[in-house]
Amino acid sequence: MTAPLRVAVLASGRGSNLAALIDARSRGALPVEFVLVGSDKADAGALRLAEATGIPTLALDPRGYPDRRAFDLDLFARIAASGADLLVLAGFMRILDGEALAPWAGRMINIHPSLLPKYRGLHTHRRALQAGDAEHGASVHYVTAELDGGPVIAQARLAVDPAEDEHLLAQRLLPLEHRLLPAVVGLIADGRLRLEGHGVILDGSRLPAPLLWDEAAGLRRPA
Repeated sequence: MTAPLRVAVLASGRGSNLAALIDARSRGALPVEFVLVGSDKADAGALRLAEATGIPTLALDPRGYPDRRAFDLDLFARIAASGADLLVLAGFMRILDGEALAPWAGRMINIHPSLLPKYRGLHTHRRALQAGDAEHGASVHYVTAELDGGPVIAQARLAVDPAEDEHLLAQRLLPLEHRLLPAVVGLIADGRLRLEGHGVILDGSRLPAPLLWDEAAGLRRPA
């Protein structure tokens, strides 16, 4: 029997996407072992969630390092020591040093609340509303040194109500994030998904466009 994929998660906030991953594993829908949950904030809810479920945790204060690169190199060294096969950024609110993340190329994914390449960085819901977009969503992508710029694996989409504010839009999107991220991690855990060069490979063939989340069918190839 193949050993489960060993997963580390980084989060800066309450950890709702981490909770979705843990729930998927608990239901038997995600064949992974969580080896570490790390954060740059000692009071992050994600750490309390991990502790409650017996997952090892790590909190590092960036203020204790001379610069961002030193912090990132130490953080990634500790993640490597955990034995993780895959690193998931689930609301980790830091820009990462390219040298530190280089050894994780093809083994690190991030969930971002926009339909990339639109709205990299912060305040994505506000920016979508200000632009008058009819559609908004979330993307899971491979992480590269370019901020929110790595190859996109999959997206979940929803229609925008122009009468709503950014908080309501974020609230409506979150349940889709909670289904999208475990589905992508599941494909990686099953050995079906990988990064090859700048292309996303699913079941041996390159995806011409990101997978789409379908409430009835789960992840599907674009039409």
